[in-house]
Amino acid sequence: MRSAAQEAEEARIKGLLQVEEGLWQQGFLLVAGLDEAGRGPLAGPVFAAACILPARFRLPGLNDSKLLSVKKREALFPLIQAQALAWAVAEASVEEIDSLNILQATKLAMVRAVDALRVKPHYLLIDALELPLALPQRGLIGGDRLSASIAAASILAKVERDKLMERLDALYPGYGFARHKGYGTREHLQALQELGPCPAHRRSFAPVRTWASGKTEFI
Repeated sequence: MRSAAQEAEEARIKGLLQVEEGLWQQGFLLVAGLDEAGRGPLAGPVFAAACILPARFRLPGLNDSKLLSVKKREALFPLIQAQALAWAVAEASVEEIDSLNILQATKLAMVRAVDALRVKPHYLLIDALELPLALPQRGLIGGDRLSASIAAASILAKVERDKLMERLDALYPGYGFARHKGYGTREHLQALQELGPCPAHRRSFAPVRTWASGKTEFI
């Protein structure tokens, strides 16, 4: 016999699939959810994931990656991979972020994720954005809390980017990338002031841009 908590969680997950179910009923059987990780940090690439879920998808605990602990995200990551009909993670480099701007680089990473899917989706559900792709699509503000496929994509992108930032921490010690993942924490700003930027930093982002202009005190 299921507990009240289990029934409530099942109902919550079912609610997260309402957007997808509406599209499935319209004949869009392969709905890809897309989300990004790493738009705001001062360092590291921006990642994006695309995820197509099956109609019978049920995964207790699924939620917007920002609402989950590191341990919970990492536990859900392989379960999403196992249940998804298709999934892919892609990135746009620091150089692409600096040359294009973060919005266009984010879109580029998302397009790459869609292109990397092993099946072509019929419809795209995107967290707050629209993409230059000839596919039916819808941008959902706060989509990672409204759509199961976007929530799943948010976890895939976040976990993969966090792994990359841990590798960058070993490559460029002293900045604390493994802890703050490139975000502008006080620790990160202090390290930036003392060490200056490394190749993983986004030169187009303040305060990295400020440092490059010759001002080295910004905390």
